Amino acid sequence: MTGMTPQLARAAWGSLETLHVVGFFAPEVQEAYDRFGVPATRAGYFAARVAPFGKVDPAVVVATFYVFSPALVRRAVPAVWAAAPPEAWAEARAEGVSLRLHRELGEPDVAEAVELAREVCAGLSAAGRPLFAAWRGVVWPTDPLMQLWHAGLLVREHRGGGHVAALMAAGLDPVEALVTGGLASDSLEFVRTTRGWTDEEWTAGVQRCRARGLVDDDGLTAAGTALRQEVEAATDALAVEGWGHLGEERTRRLVELVAPLRERILDSGVLPGWIRSRG
Repeated sequence: MTGMTPQLARAAWGSLETLHVVGFFAPEVQEAYDRFGVPATRAGYFAARVAPFGKVDPAVVVATFYVFSPALVRRAVPAVWAAAPPEAWAEARAEGVSLRLHRELGEPDVAEAVELAREVCAGLSAAGRPLFAAWRGVVWPTDPLMQLWHAGLLVREHRGGGHVAALMAAGLDPVEALVTGGLASDSLEFVRTTRGWTDEEWTAGVQRCRARGLVDDDGLTAAGTALRQEVEAATDALAVEGWGHLGEERTRRLVELVAPLRERILDSGVLPGWIRSRG
């Protein structure tokens, strides 16, 4: 892992992440979910992400995703399983993502990037990261561009397991994590309106943050900023192993290869503006 830093690993994650999160924002993905006829908010999001778990109980989804309201999850699960099997939801997401990525990027030569990204994924350990572990057992796509997207999926879910651990170690409950994280990343309105918490639950979470000295009328306090920096540093440290497995030189090469694809996605308008600023 000589020369590998959490900062370089974070930059490399950000490169793949930009491609991967198209699956959360592209209208083509929601259109693919709509054919199953489940009206619950974010039903497809939950179903597609936990698909490798099988037809799990809502409690498993609540525990895995951490920052989502349990009530929001329960409105979607198990209704999604009654509408279609888990693998159909995952296939719908991949179908929508493929349509959008190819629409924006065409047929780029990603063979070298895929080779490097798959090597990163081979260096990731599953301990304490159940969602990553489940997705690691799924067959890779055959389309090269979707292989790069799938690598981003694996890296994201691996990193996400470490991020939840970092939030818990910092003593941030789900709403506190959203309030402080939203302020830190300029995504407060997005997380406020998409994670399903009631106005009363959100207000109570803000008050807990105030009582801890993490936020005030101006936003994050110095203490709040420091705590979020600690959370991100811990997350970065827990996510470095795959990039260490790849090595510094080849990690930089992957960033270089993905950079033009990343910029085209960021410039396309399919993603919210705050994603560009988070690194």
